[in-house]
Amino acid sequence: MSFDAAFVSPGESIDYTPASAVAAGSVIVQSGLVGVAKLDIPANTLGALAVSGLFDFKKTTVAIDAGAKVYWNATSSFATTASSGNTLIGLAAETVTSAGATVKVLLNK
Repeated sequence: MSFDAAFVSPGESIDYTPASAVAAGSVIVQSGLVGVAKLDIPANTLGALAVSGLFDFKKTTVAIDAGAKVYWNATSSFATTASSGNTLIGLAAETVTSAGATVKVLLNK
C-alpha cells in the first residue's frame, strides 16, 4: 500500500451486526465508541449505528450545562455527568435542569 490512510465515508454511521436483537434508539457501547441504533436490528443481521449527530438521551436527575461532557451509564441506561465507570458519549448541546428528563448531546464530540 502506498498511502497511510484512505477515505472510506463521512463517518456518520458504522456497520453493526448484533448477536441479539437491538431496538431502534438503543445505545451501543463498543469499548470507547458509542453508537445509537437508527432502526431495529434483528440478531445476526447487518444494521447501522449512528456515531455522530444530535440526539436526545434520557438522563439522571442532574443539571447539565451546555458544553459539558456527558457520559453513558450502561448499568442504568441513563446519561450523566459522572465520568467514573461510564463512557463518554459527547457534549451537551443545551443546558438542562435536574428536573429535565432528557439532554441533547452531540454524539462523540
